[in-house]
Amino acid sequence: MTATVQPPESVTWRVHIDRSMWVGGVRSLMLQALHPMAMWGVWQNSNFQEDPFGRLQRTADFVGVATFGTHEEIDALARKVRDIHRSLRILNHDTGKKERLDQPELLLWVHCAEVYSYLQVARRAGLLLTDAMADQYLDEQRHTAAYVGLHPEDVPGSVAEMERYLASMRPHLRVTEEAAATVRFLMWPTMPENLKFLAPGKPGYFPFGALCYYSLPDWARKMYGALPEVPQPAVTAALRSFRLAMNSVPEKLHDYAFAKPTRDMLERARQNLAAEGYDVSKGLYGLRDPRRWPTRRALTAA
Repeated sequence: MTATVQPPESVTWRVHIDRSMWVGGVRSLMLQALHPMAMWGVWQNSNFQEDPFGRLQRTADFVGVATFGTHEEIDALARKVRDIHRSLRILNHDTGKKERLDQPELLLWVHCAEVYSYLQVARRAGLLLTDAMADQYLDEQRHTAAYVGLHPEDVPGSVAEMERYLASMRPHLRVTEEAAATVRFLMWPTMPENLKFLAPGKPGYFPFGALCYYSLPDWARKMYGALPEVPQPAVTAALRSFRLAMNSVPEKLHDYAFAKPTRDMLERARQNLAAEGYDVSKGLYGLRDPRRWPTRRALTAA
């Protein structure tokens, strides 16, 4: 058994190591914001207004540990997250009552909007996955849902199940004032401390934020109406260009997008996998290639 939660042989590894994840992550926040209670939960219990980009980074850190960390690391982080969620409450502006943040229906919405955004953006940006692999990815992500307190059997585990779930949720979604502000923030964010050095180039971020927005489903963009529509084939071409450019960034340089504890965890993952016989000379990203796996694993996967 490998030291990482999701081994390089998993579909999760192929999706989560891909740099298209940054678009998928921002897209997921925009999609999640359409659920009023989920949006109010973030708005009322975090510094999202001042640091929306920081929340994306923290989400990326959690996904990174859940993919590349050890079982002990993700268990500890998941307990911390569940404890925080359990202690928080949301003021429901529709009823005037306070409710728990860790309601299963809210956790499920956040999970589904997140992982399906990763999958859809990655495939659209050019990551080659068969339909069976897409289903396998969502099935693997049921384990991630369990870390935040959901029962895996209650979570969509295939593309068809996910599509049915999202269709069932659409009548419950709407653009609140907070959701509209969220989209604006995500297209013009405040940089977290470890990325302050990028501040002079902040105007260049808007095209990225707009790309995330345009990658949303047609119905979600129609609800927001934040930007004029553009031809979707152009969006697909932009996603593919972004992915190619980002995947060419050296891994050690790309790691600086994460907080230091996550960078340290990624380095431990490289060391652990090397000890198990994986060829990490091309980094974690290089382990998409079965030829870099231990011979027994490569033959089994084949």
